[in-house]
Amino acid sequence: MDLDTILLDLVMIAIFLGIAFPVHEFAHAAVAYVRGDATAKLFGRLTLNPVVHFDPVGGLMTVISIFLGGFLIGWAKPTPVNPNNLRDRRNDEVVVALAGPASNLLMAILGAIVVRVVIATGVNLPSLVALGLVNFVVFNVMLAIFNLIPIPPLDGGTLLFRFLPWHQAATIRPFLAQYGVFILLGFVLLASRVLSGLIYGIAFALMGAG
Repeated sequence: MDLDTILLDLVMIAIFLGIAFPVHEFAHAAVAYVRGDATAKLFGRLTLNPVVHFDPVGGLMTVISIFLGGFLIGWAKPTPVNPNNLRDRRNDEVVVALAGPASNLLMAILGAIVVRVVIATGVNLPSLVALGLVNFVVFNVMLAIFNLIPIPPLDGGTLLFRFLPWHQAATIRPFLAQYGVFILLGFVLLASRVLSGLIYGIAFALMGAG
């Protein structure tokens, strides 16, 4: 592994642990607070400080998977939310869940705008900066899409339970709570090529290269 590759991997780690994950979790906390639940604030999670949102196991998995290459695996510390405190529990829980992926999509759009401006103005960026900028867009699109997969413990799991009939949701919730992680891993392994195509397709379309 050459020096440029190591430096790019370090940039990728910084993007995830320093920006993408913290903003995602802060978005959950902020929207929950606005909708009436101060649980995250009480736990000190209503902040963009990456240290507060850092999960040792998830962070280590992020670092290892980036250095090994392939599909990235990692996560931040989940934001605590008490649905009973929300003004409209049934719908606000969905809004809080969507806030995380929405924040990543917004960051991807902002990064893509910078990429388009750089291309339009002909600015010659150092290769490490250019690749870091492109990866910033790609990774945030990846987090947005991945978290919308309707399998707990991802944000999409909340959407699944919201739109299922109550009796069906009550029946499958315990099963998914116990086996959701394994189902998710199996799904990612089987659909990794489709997911990668979707992620890169959206990311490069945002940057004007689609």
